Amino acid sequence: MDAKLSHRVATVALCIAAAAVAAVAQAAPPDDACALLAPAQVSAAAGIAFGPGTYVTPTFKATCTWTATGAVKQQDAKIITLMLEGADAFQAGKQKVQSGTLPGASASGIGDDAYFVGMGNLASLFVRKGNVAFKMTVYGQMPLEKMQAMENALAQQVVAQLGSS
Repeated sequence: MDAKLSHRVATVALCIAAAAVAAVAQAAPPDDACALLAPAQVSAAAGIAFGPGTYVTPTFKATCTWTATGAVKQQDAKIITLMLEGADAFQAGKQKVQSGTLPGASASGIGDDAYFVGMGNLASLFVRKGNVAFKMTVYGQMPLEKMQAMENALAQQVVAQLGSS
């Protein structure tokens, strides 16, 4: 291969590599909550069948809601929601938990940082991965530990999606 051709090949390769790096660096945070979990993943975590995720409105895709289908027992999850939020909202909530203004506790092993907020028999798991944060909530009449375990399992799957996007 002559020197001119080698130089052109190297230049093209460098341009392709630079474009790939720029695309990764400029990757926008996700804005479609339903795209982060499949109904099969929600069903597996809850132990019962759930339908496809739906949006509050067709244009607001930062919150996704999955609803149980078929026969639902008293102790089953009925609705599961995933709400995307900014890291600043995550941090504000975390400060309220740490100060005792909001009832909750830190959660470990999920994303870069996580905490639970609980009121009565309802708990939500807030997770931050990089500059993306989200809230996972399971609704149903069940023990708090079971609810938190489901939220944890689903949050792990969302975090895995965020890592690959």
